Amino acid sequence: MIRIVSRALLGAIFALGAIGASANDYPWQPEKPITIVVPWAAGGSTDQVTRILAGELEDALDQKVVVVNQPGASGSIGKKNVWQAPHDGYTWAAGSPKMLGTYKLVGLFDTEMEDWRSYLDVVTPTLVGVNPDSPYETMDDLLKAMKERPGQVTVATAGVGSSGHTAIEAIAQATGLTYKHISYDGGNPAVIATVAGETEVTTQLSVEQIEMARAGRLRILAVIANEAIALAGIGTLEPVTKWTGPLPDTRTHMGIFAPADVPSEVLQTFDMIWEERIKSSQAIRDYAAERGTVMTTEYGDAAMEAVRPTVQADAWSLHAAGRTIASPEEFGIPKP
Repeated sequence: MIRIVSRALLGAIFALGAIGASANDYPWQPEKPITIVVPWAAGGSTDQVTRILAGELEDALDQKVVVVNQPGASGSIGKKNVWQAPHDGYTWAAGSPKMLGTYKLVGLFDTEMEDWRSYLDVVTPTLVGVNPDSPYETMDDLLKAMKERPGQVTVATAGVGSSGHTAIEAIAQATGLTYKHISYDGGNPAVIATVAGETEVTTQLSVEQIEMARAGRLRILAVIANEAIALAGIGTLEPVTKWTGPLPDTRTHMGIFAPADVPSEVLQTFDMIWEERIKSSQAIRDYAAERGTVMTTEYGDAAMEAVRPTVQADAWSLHAAGRTIASPEEFGIPKP
């Protein structure tokens, strides 16, 4: 694990960026295509928003941005490949920065958020979705089934530590119920599995379920949050806390990130792009409105502070589920 540059020094470097720069004015001008590795299968939440973001970056940098899917091991394989590539700014990872904070806990990747610099684009809730042919018409029905059939109701997620996994764990731990976890290489395959009847339930992100729900191929029972949300074409979804009581923050911030020791001019350039273009991106704003998510554009220290509470929530939820190799406290993660 690497501790590269102090936050204070990074802040001083990035403060030098000018506002209103064109592609030719950026401190870094890439001379070849940039690769963004999506460590999940095509069609999932990370893949969707990253392809929109790639178009914005291409316009800003006047350079090709290639999105490559490298799924496996709860997203850790693709991120490891980015870490092992040259730290020159030409290879980035996409996804949820909070998983960088929990990989060590589950023994998948010896890294943490501070080893990377993150740039966010949206933050997304998870939903409880079921196959429309299932007998579960309401959240009450599902919880009753989980009580009557302990450890048998099948729940599809994108893998251990994924947003869907920590969401169903939050429900299970709040209610004292158990379920059967079925893991897939991404949110989209997990949702498709529920649509196809391979599993009974999915707790993946709203952006991965919303189109299937609008088409009547999923029935959404609740949003895994503390407040109701309204989704166009679906209606108002009650918060699962109506049945479970208060839950930890299971929302998922999405974005891209690179090793924190890439050249300072690369990071300064991306800071400028986020300030000048991404914060006002109509393409990302339209995507967020259509897909039931919220645009959020923090980067650097602000991104880390926004994500940190969800790292704590996920870390302790995974530990309570018996999925960690040690207590989060041993990794410097206090209880939320």
